[in-house]
Amino acid sequence: MEASVLGAGLQHSLPHTLSLSSPYISSAYPFTVRAKSLQTSCAAAPVKEPPPTGVKVNVQKRHSKSYLARQSAIVEVQRSSDLGSALSRLGGILKAQDLNAILRYFGMLKRWNDLSQLFEWMQQNGKISASSYSSYIKFMGKSLNPVKALEIYNSIQDESAKRNVFICNSVLTSLVWSGKFDSSIKMFHQMKKDGLAPDVVTYSTLFAGCIKDKHGYPKALELVEELQHNGLSMDSVIYGTIIAICASNNKWEEAERYFNQMKVEGLSPNVFHYSSLLNAYSIGGDYKKADNLVQEMKSAGLLPNKVILTTLLKVYVRGGLFEKSKELLTELEAMGFAEKEMPYCLLMDGLAKAGHIDEAKSVFDEMKKKSIMSDGYSYSIMISGFCRNGLLEEARQLAKDFEETYDRYDLVTLNTMLCAYCRAGEMESVMGMLKKMDELAISPDYNTFHILVKYFCKEKLYLLAYRTMEDMHNKGHQVDEGICSYLIFNLGQIRACAEAFSVYNMLRYSKRTMCKALHEKILHILIAGRLFKDAYVVVKDNGKFISKPAIRKFAAAFMKFGNINSINDVLKVIHGFGCKIGQDLFQKAITRYIMKPEKKELLLQLLHWMPSHGYVVDSSTRNLMLKNSHLFGRHLIPEMLSKHHVMLVSSKSRMRKDE
Repeated sequence: MEASVLGAGLQHSLPHTLSLSSPYISSAYPFTVRAKSLQTSCAAAPVKEPPPTGVKVNVQKRHSKSYLARQSAIVEVQRSSDLGSALSRLGGILKAQDLNAILRYFGMLKRWNDLSQLFEWMQQNGKISASSYSSYIKFMGKSLNPVKALEIYNSIQDESAKRNVFICNSVLTSLVWSGKFDSSIKMFHQMKKDGLAPDVVTYSTLFAGCIKDKHGYPKALELVEELQHNGLSMDSVIYGTIIAICASNNKWEEAERYFNQMKVEGLSPNVFHYSSLLNAYSIGGDYKKADNLVQEMKSAGLLPNKVILTTLLKVYVRGGLFEKSKELLTELEAMGFAEKEMPYCLLMDGLAKAGHIDEAKSVFDEMKKKSIMSDGYSYSIMISGFCRNGLLEEARQLAKDFEETYDRYDLVTLNTMLCAYCRAGEMESVMGMLKKMDELAISPDYNTFHILVKYFCKEKLYLLAYRTMEDMHNKGHQVDEGICSYLIFNLGQIRACAEAFSVYNMLRYSKRTMCKALHEKILHILIAGRLFKDAYVVVKDNGKFISKPAIRKFAAAFMKFGNINSINDVLKVIHGFGCKIGQDLFQKAITRYIMKPEKKELLLQLLHWMPSHGYVVDSSTRNLMLKNSHLFGRHLIPEMLSKHHVMLVSSKSRMRKDE
């Protein structure tokens, strides 16, 4: 029974931050409130164990002395400042379900140390149940400690308990809460492999993970199909999550379909469902559908709240209805829903992107005049708007104002200010921003690196741009093909050939598309820098994209300066790409071998390979070899040339027969 109660709570125990496309609108707000209220109700009082089936319950004994003593002990343990001492004194009279209630109480208050201490005491004293494991694992995930949650799960000795669907669901919840969606999917597959049948709670938890995952939409569709195949029904919570997933992936038609399907199945939409679908409409600025949806919501007896009206504002802005947006913003102000900067930011951003920078600045000034609470995002919008409209001095000045006004930063704001300083060519300010990021321990993201590489290239600081791109690659960010090509060319111009090849490899091993012409460009750079080993790799792997004149240029340089041990391999590779090898290349190769008599085996291998592929040693090269035959053994070269002649005649004879 206790596990069943916990399962009901887990069904709605979704992550706290299920944000959609806008970082300021969380359509998952009703989910979070509902989850918290359900969890609070679970922790508010100890869960009573039901009597065995068929046993009559004497109601008069419900408030016996032992029961009252246990209730008093629960409260005392919860309030104790010395948990170990309280458990020593009172643990003996407490049952597993009482301790589980305390466990959930500590979890809800985020008293993680007390939570772990209590759980360890329960394990040591044998007062533990499946619900204990389930609750503890779930709260470990909530504390963003999925490793501990998995350790506890793996430490369960009882296989039947380990394969308890409620405990497995708790592990899934822990992983999802901690952002380990891939791990939760692996756990899900392991559950099925172990013979466990996923329930609605399982799927609900996984859907919650899908909403935050980059590739969550296709995975959510697979889960919907599987859920229905298993004969399970989607409840209103799952429908709400699916609609939110569709909205965050710009799939408004799919969101609308699920919304209507839910109503057909007799489930009544709540504010969360309406706000999620409204958010889907905001992607394309479909204000007509949005207005109809809000009207339908009102007809259903639901009053638009702050989230609904703010999302509607976003729809109007995306649809270009700026006058209507301003009217709605005035309504939000009158209702007390515009005490923070978010609705103003939505309008400013829309105006700035539409080229109405003066109107955007007017909204910004009005917001400052009204002393609206701001986290600095409004500054980011205006700085970006100024840069976009070529007002670099205004962008630079506003960035300076932000630095003087605020002592808090986030990555979005820092990137925006960095971009403004880069566009204005303020190197000192750029370096100041980078120093500030280090001081605040804020890790750069893809945008940070992209801004810096472009700026350093613009300033002709190509080696600095290279080091920045190298750092970007090492931190797992994909590089941009256009910037890579530009940087490779300019590194080649300053003879930084090794660095150019490194950038080439960053792009080659990334998942980005690569211009075919770049292979030939890097080949010329490597030849100029005499990096023949690297040049050989480029030709060997991408010769089909390189012109024959460029390949011949590489081969000629390699015969003269390349590693003598790779000469035969190079000749075979260029022959394989359809480049006819001239006598000049063979003469250069053989000359290299004559200069290194200890490489006679390579010379013999080359002479053996040539006639079988239609090549012959010309008279001048033959005379050169005979003149130096004493270096290889006086009879070895003449014998080899004789065999070479026989093989050549035989090869020509076969060719005539084939004709």
